[in-house]
Amino acid sequence: MDLLHTAHVPAGDGPFPTIVALHGWGASAHDLFGLAPSLHGGRALVLCPQGAVEVPVGTGMHGYGWFQITMGAPPDPAAFRAAADRLADCLEALLDRYPVDPRRLVVMGFSQGGVMAYDLVLRDPSRYAGLVAMSSWLPNDIANTIEMRDEHAHLPVMVTHGLKDPMIDVERARESRDRLIQMGVSPTYREYEMEHGISPEALRDIVAWLEEKVLSPILVA
Repeated sequence: MDLLHTAHVPAGDGPFPTIVALHGWGASAHDLFGLAPSLHGGRALVLCPQGAVEVPVGTGMHGYGWFQITMGAPPDPAAFRAAADRLADCLEALLDRYPVDPRRLVVMGFSQGGVMAYDLVLRDPSRYAGLVAMSSWLPNDIANTIEMRDEHAHLPVMVTHGLKDPMIDVERARESRDRLIQMGVSPTYREYEMEHGISPEALRDIVAWLEEKVLSPILVA
């Protein structure tokens, strides 16, 4: 496990419903950590890995990303695959370390972290209980390398995006939704009067969706 991370571990012995939260470009492992009290009433295990790419965000300051980006261009395939493999290795170590309920394992990602979440979950849909992509997109170059599977039809997916997003145009989210449908996924898709972020309304919808679709349903062993 060579990526730093933060972890919200609920009281008790577990295993716990688990949400892996992947930050966006220029943020850190602390960025989505603040959502933990809102997710499943604070009773979910929330793991927030940190990307390895340093991103200058001010004089003497930096955040982190998952892979280098070039405005207007898709991710470099080799660099992206290396970052995705590194994240997958980190996740394996985290799942071994913490009391995770493997039947209730969700990945959520914001912006660039959403790209990582799309890749991670769509490649192995039977392993995950759900996917949330916030203010993000599914690049065609990545989608084209993902094998369509029957399990995609049963994978709960939620996509949220801002109508005023200046960083990732909402049309890219709509294209991602359509691509998901082509893959057999039936996503829950929501647009909001917001920019590049997570509005209170969007967060309420995400929390409610997670409860209904993923975290609260009675599971049969």
